[in-house]
Amino acid sequence: MAVTVRLVPLAGRYGIARLAPGAPLPAWGDGPGFVSLTRTADELSVVCLQDRIPADVRRDLDWRCLALAGPFAFGEAGIVASVVGPVSAHGLGVFVASTFDGDHLLVKAADFAAACGLLAAAGHRIDPAEAGEGEGRA
Repeated sequence: MAVTVRLVPLAGRYGIARLAPGAPLPAWGDGPGFVSLTRTADELSVVCLQDRIPADVRRDLDWRCLALAGPFAFGEAGIVASVVGPVSAHGLGVFVASTFDGDHLLVKAADFAAACGLLAAAGHRIDPAEAGEGEGRA
């Protein structure tokens, strides 16, 4: 494998919410832990710790997050593919969010241990999990 990535498991369970494309940025989406807000012509997606997402919002819960320790150069090829490939090749679903300095791989909590094993077997380094399921590392 040409690319080796250090992955940092973030504490807590994450949710992915879908709002209408013209919805205002929700105050509940901001706070500790990883947060990603993405607007397209079709939707506003919010990724945050799941306990902040209101029950009346369309959402998918029980995701765990692995931060790809960057930063990575914009032209550096294969970073995301190197972590998505081993996981998806074994039938596990993923959700990926990117930032200026790095990327975040989310997998269902029920698949988290298996995903970490697959990533380690592919040559990636998994840091020890952060303690607890509460507030995540920002």
